[in-house]
Amino acid sequence: VEDLMEKHTCPPQEHDVQTPHGMLRVVIRGAPKGNKPAILTYHDVGLNHKLCFNSFFNNKDMQEISKHFVVCHVDAPGQQIGASQLPQGYQYPTMEQLAGMLPTVVQHFGFKSIVGIGVGAGAYVLAKFALIFPDLVEGLVLLNIDPNGKGWIDWAATKLSGLTSALPDTVLSHLFSQEELMNNTELVQSYRQQINNTVNQFNLQLFWNMYNRCTSGRQTCSQVTENSCQFSLPTADFVLQVECNSKLDPTNTTFLKMADSGGLPQLTQPAKLTEAFKYFLQGMGYMPSASMTRLARSRTASLTSASSMDGSRSRTCTHSDSSEGVGAATQTMEVSC
Repeated sequence: VEDLMEKHTCPPQEHDVQTPHGMLRVVIRGAPKGNKPAILTYHDVGLNHKLCFNSFFNNKDMQEISKHFVVCHVDAPGQQIGASQLPQGYQYPTMEQLAGMLPTVVQHFGFKSIVGIGVGAGAYVLAKFALIFPDLVEGLVLLNIDPNGKGWIDWAATKLSGLTSALPDTVLSHLFSQEELMNNTELVQSYRQQINNTVNQFNLQLFWNMYNRCTSGRQTCSQVTENSCQFSLPTADFVLQVECNSKLDPTNTTFLKMADSGGLPQLTQPAKLTEAFKYFLQGMGYMPSASMTRLARSRTASLTSASSMDGSRSRTCTHSDSSEGVGAATQTMEVSC
């Protein structure tokens, strides 16, 4: 797929950034825009920034957003395409250490702050980052973060299943829904091949093992919202949404329930997710003049209805002189085809 963004901005720049816990491959799109935060992405286990986010950022609807912000893609150690095999005996960073590598990235490129987009394992890393370094994070969009995480029994079960299943198939069961796997969709087939051929399997095994040892994401997320970080959780799983919803501060949290989006909504529904992200940024005071489309009108109607039943809660806006496009209450958005 042709990178539409490169037509309008300089080509993405790859950098290797040395951090206290090892080297990170970082890819920068565009240049910093004044005092606006950078959009920083972190991919899921089994993927890298290209496999996880290229379709999303190449979508034509992202151009309106990307021209307002610099984008910073972070690849977990050894997960980038073409990565050399990590040495035998290498101790893969813990999830907390992965989060602890990000301030070096922010400082290296001179970013004032970031708005994070994380998927799965990357969502957990960004939630930890926001908890440890709240002054560097203005907002988070976390896709498919596991509210219950992996306990030791779950970790042992994963280890046993790994003995009977090839690593790519084990990872695919984490990335995609059961329905997608049963139907063996074209997307599943494509990602099975790409995970096999473009991701170093030894490095992937180390990341996979570390992710499956991580503790519950539920408490981490609730602590993040207590620090007043604006927070969005797009998910196709209603049970996951309810479980998270009971633990998070509703005044700082927006839920987006996406119909028919599968396990990776940034791949299957990039236009819907882009539009939701645009209004999430508007709620923070950025891009106040962005056009209002079907999702916004639906959200406005939903917020009006919710306010009439539950009363209104206000969100403080500090980054724009205009209040246009800024939502009044943090609620659940439901997107259907």
